[in-house]
Amino acid sequence: MGVRGDVSNLADLDRLYATVKQQKGKIDVLFANAGIFENASLGSITGSHFDKIFSVNVKGVLFTVRKALPLFQDGGSIILIASVAGSKGFEGSTVYSATKAAIRSFARSWTVDMKNRKIRVNAISPGVIETPMSAELSEQLKNILVSTVPLGRMGRPDEIAKAIAFLASDDSSYITGIELFVDGGLAQI
Repeated sequence: MGVRGDVSNLADLDRLYATVKQQKGKIDVLFANAGIFENASLGSITGSHFDKIFSVNVKGVLFTVRKALPLFQDGGSIILIASVAGSKGFEGSTVYSATKAAIRSFARSWTVDMKNRKIRVNAISPGVIETPMSAELSEQLKNILVSTVPLGRMGRPDEIAKAIAFLASDDSSYITGIELFVDGGLAQI
């Protein structure tokens, strides 16, 4: 079942969770993947650029999780999407990188906040992945990025999905607060 909405719009999130409550009644696993990117060098960052990126990437994730809590089952799993950009510097990604570092911080803080409910909170940090977002990059930039990946290629969406499935499953029942890099080694070197 799909529910269309904008994660930066709190009324849309309220509508989403009202639908979830009506249709399912509870949440066992929450996968929060909100992200937009616009390239801007430090000297060209504007207030509107900052507000737009933070509104979706940080506020959207925070309130997606916050508003899910009343429906969330104790012992569940929350999985957040951060990015290698939260750990490595890339030209023109100041604001985007800061938002993804915030997501990693959420996983740490929420792990402690959720410990009494035994809700696991983890972050996945993808590297360069074949997605519509990466399709917007120039071939030259893609080649430069791929040249920095030890495995020498872009990742596939199914490789991220497998990591998400692992963190959602009981196979990861003793894992919480981590940042799992699914990046072909990019952030590790």
